[in-house]
Amino acid sequence: MSIAGEIVVGLVILVGLAGIVVQVLPGNTLVGGAILVWAILTGGTTAWVCFAVAATFVVAAEGGQLLLAGRHMRRADVPWSTLAWGGLLGVVGFFVIPVVGLFIGFVLAVFVAELLRRRDRRAAWRATVAALQATGITIVVQLLGGLLATAAWGVGLALTRGPAVPSTRLRSR
Repeated sequence: MSIAGEIVVGLVILVGLAGIVVQVLPGNTLVGGAILVWAILTGGTTAWVCFAVAATFVVAAEGGQLLLAGRHMRRADVPWSTLAWGGLLGVVGFFVIPVVGLFIGFVLAVFVAELLRRRDRRAAWRATVAALQATGITIVVQLLGGLLATAAWGVGLALTRGPAVPSTRLRSR
């Protein structure tokens, strides 16, 4: 793969990592997809092993975040439907109030959904805090998986690129 192609793959990986933090883009899907494209275009055993390692990190992170965040939500007795409402209004809020609207919309929707369900402001607020904690768990686990996948790609990139300085030949007179 050309250097320009590798730069594009790196940029897509950066966008994916940002998507993990912002929770608007499918971050690890972008990271894994970019590394897959790199492996296809680079070819060879090293590239495919690198992709397999990166894909393992991505899949483990996706499964881990569901398990850990789900356990946290069950302990707080917050249903997934509440998070769905939070996510939906968060996306709407992102476009209505750029940047901070995502957070405001998520918190507002979770609080209102739990207030309607529980009929108690304090309990609804505790559920909202639990939902925010679960979202934080999700972000941390996904980001860890994305960063480990990126590191695997970096190792694969270094191994497939060869020496950074071209060798010089001795000229005979």
